[in-house]
Amino acid sequence: MSEVLTKSAARNIFYGGTAFFFIVFVGLVGHSVSTVNDMEKSHPVTPSVAAGKHVWEKNACIDCHTIMGEGAYFAPELGNVWVRYGGREDAAAARDGLKNWIKSMPTGIEGRRQMPHFDITEKELDDLVDFFKWTSEVNTQNWPPKVSG
Repeated sequence: MSEVLTKSAARNIFYGGTAFFFIVFVGLVGHSVSTVNDMEKSHPVTPSVAAGKHVWEKNACIDCHTIMGEGAYFAPELGNVWVRYGGREDAAAARDGLKNWIKSMPTGIEGRRQMPHFDITEKELDDLVDFFKWTSEVNTQNWPPKVSG
């Protein structure tokens, strides 16, 4: 290769590449903002959902569980727990099933990982279940691919 990259050619490549990627970045930010705005209108956060998120944080559920892929991998994914409990088919049964599962922990079965017992009020349980229902309705573009998490 007898041609050498000159300073002016290198400068032009740098400025051209910077401008190109800046335009791409601005476009992606605009797309993200419009997507979030659309989601906020179609999928609002209710006071009960916000309170359920507070229960999630107060009890450090993320120390063992993941939600939408974030958190620890010791216990099951909870972003789709509402679907696993049949919430799309029978919301009342799913609500009762989730609440009873949380209340019954730990079961004391030998050799199994157990969720610790939390002193959660009935209102906090309802809020937590509402939070799980809300997260299951977020458009995650079919992630996780299996309902089992």
